[in-house]
Order: sequence, then C-alpha cells, then structure tokens
Amino acid sequence: MNQDLGFKGFNLDPKLLSAVIALLVLGSVMVSSASISLADRAMGEPHYFLIRHFGAIAIGCFGAAVAMATPTDLWFRLNGLLLLAAMALFASVFVPGIGHTVNGATRWLDLGPLTLQPSEPARFCLLVYLSSYVVRHQTELNAKTLGFLKPMSLVALACALLLAQPDFGAAVVLTATGLGLLFVGGARLRDFFLSFVVAVAALSALALTSSYRLQRLTTFLDPWADPYNSGFQLTQSLIAIGRGDWLGVGLGESVQKLFYLPEAHTDFVFAVMAEELGFMGVTLAIVLFGIVVFKAIAMGPRASELGMPFQGLVSTGIGLTLGIQAFINMGVNTGLLPTKGLTLPLISYGRTSVVITLVSLGLLARIHHELVTAARRAEALETRQRKQK
Repeated sequence: MNQDLGFKGFNLDPKLLSAVIALLVLGSVMVSSASISLADRAMGEPHYFLIRHFGAIAIGCFGAAVAMATPTDLWFRLNGLLLLAAMALFASVFVPGIGHTVNGATRWLDLGPLTLQPSEPARFCLLVYLSSYVVRHQTELNAKTLGFLKPMSLVALACALLLAQPDFGAAVVLTATGLGLLFVGGARLRDFFLSFVVAVAALSALALTSSYRLQRLTTFLDPWADPYNSGFQLTQSLIAIGRGDWLGVGLGESVQKLFYLPEAHTDFVFAVMAEELGFMGVTLAIVLFGIVVFKAIAMGPRASELGMPFQGLVSTGIGLTLGIQAFINMGVNTGLLPTKGLTLPLISYGRTSVVITLVSLGLLARIHHELVTAARRAEALETRQRKQK
C-alpha cells in the first residue's frame, strides 16, 4: 500500500494530489499565455480569462471539499435523483429563454452573469447512477441481455440529447465511458460487443450523414487540401506543434496563439503548450494525466477486494472519463482524430469543465480515503483474530 498523506484524519494519495496540483498550475499558466492577446483585444484586460479561470478553480475546490466530506454511501442512495438530474440537465438547453447558442451549438445555459454547460454535471451524475445500477442489478447484468440494454438505453437517450445540441465529442466520451463501466461491471461479452458495434455504427452514420461532420472528417484526412478554410484549425495546430521542437520556443513566445490558432485557450491549448514548452513539456503533461488516470482505475480492483464495488466502479468511471477526454483532445490537436469541441481536463479554459472535474476528483479522494480506512479495519480485524487463535 502506498504511503498516504494524512490531513486531519483524512487519507490522501500524495501522488494523485501532486499530479492534480501540477496539472492545475500548468493549466493556469497555459490559459494565461494562450489567452492574453485575445483578452487584451476583446476585453481590454489581459488577464480576463485567467481571473475567470481562477474563479472556476476556487469554486471547483469548494465542490471537491464537499465531495470529500460526503460519504459515498449517500451518492449510492441518491441514484434515482442523480438520474433525474442528469436527464433534466441534458434537456435544459432546449428550454426557451435559458438555452444559449454559440457558433450554431446550443450547449450552454444563460443564467444572467453565469454561463453553464449542463452536459458536464449531467455526465457526472449519469456516471454515478450507472455505477449504482451495476451494483444493484449485478445478477441481471451478468445473465440477461435486458440487464445490459436498460442502462445502455439511458446512455443512448443522453447521447441523443447531446447530439441534438449538437455535441458529438461529449456523446463519444459518454458512450465509451458507459460501455467501459458495464464491461468492468461484468456484462456478458456478447452483449458488450454487440452494443459496441451498434454504437460505432450509429456514431459513424451520424458523422457521415451530417454535412459539417463529414467536412470535418474529410478535413482531418487531408487538412492541407484546404489550409485557409476547412483545414485552418488543424493546420495551424500542426504548425504550432512543429514549431515547439524538443524544448519549445519559450513561455509566452507562441506565434500561433496570436489570432492564427482558433480557440487557443480552450480546445487547442495543447497545441500552444507544445509550441511554447516543446516535446518535453507535452510529455510532462501526458505523464501527469497518466498518473491521475492510473490511480483512478487502480482503485477499482482494490475496492472489489474490500467488498466496495460501487466505489470501485465510480473511480473507474472517473478515470475512463478523464483519460478518454484527454486522449481525444490531444488526438484532435495532433491530427490523429477529427476536430471535436472537447476541452483538455484541468488545463483548458472552461469553467464548468474545471469545476466538475475537480468535484469528480474530490469524490475520487473520498473513495481513496474510504478504501484506506476499510483496509486498515480489515487488517486490524485479521490481527485480532490471529491473536485469539
């Protein structure tokens, strides 16, 4: 067992905590660097986006503290409310008057001074619900196709609402996470592979039958065919990454962020990082993400051994969500995947994303604490029984 960091009776994983703090620091630096020119030109305040980013981190840390103080059994008991909240949040953007449209996508809620992207907390709520479903219906999931189709129908409904916004990237992450959770939860391979094939076919059909998604796909295959129009984002991202070389051009010295690279502080902050910090800086970010994802997924088997399957599934789901979203964002920036509007967790500017990611990591810290506590109790009980013999 790793040496844990105790804080007022709470057991923290020092490696996980260090990786999260490092990603937040790296993200704050890159948001400041990538957005300073845009903020100065558009808002008259060079640190406009950085200040708002710090605000999101503060709110997220408060939410993480609440999640750390909340027993996981309470999350399990509230599974029905979490499902209702998830579906209500997914559908809320279609309510006239509060749904906010930007660049043709209705993904945000306009709440006066606040703009919220409800799909972020909705996906988190659905993840917790799916974890509870697997525990409550383990036998049915392992033995019947219907036990698998019930949760996947909820995932399909959520994806339909996401695609109507449209938010193809979030739908892909949600589908992959849902399938991963059910697979880890013991779903039959036949049901899993059938649903996997259906999901891939459905998402592929949606991509091929939509003109703008098809254009993104063809642009991804050859961005240099139209570098000043449909391929502009990807070609500018590749130029930024290429300029970075091994050690980068230096912090704040990026040229591509100066109105060449669209969404430099959100979807394409990875490209700016590669340009300014080079291959070594990008490698550091990937290693940090790897630590967080590995730590989250590794809690799964440990929780199962201690008779805590719900906690193990939630931690696995959090790890899958962060890992898949980070992989897609990096893949888009490097030209490995078609363009999608997904942020890089903890690094990109995106207030709702930052807050929900920190809340999920707070829940992950709570799970770690409960696992350590359960392991110590089991060890103490075993020691007493050995002495009695």
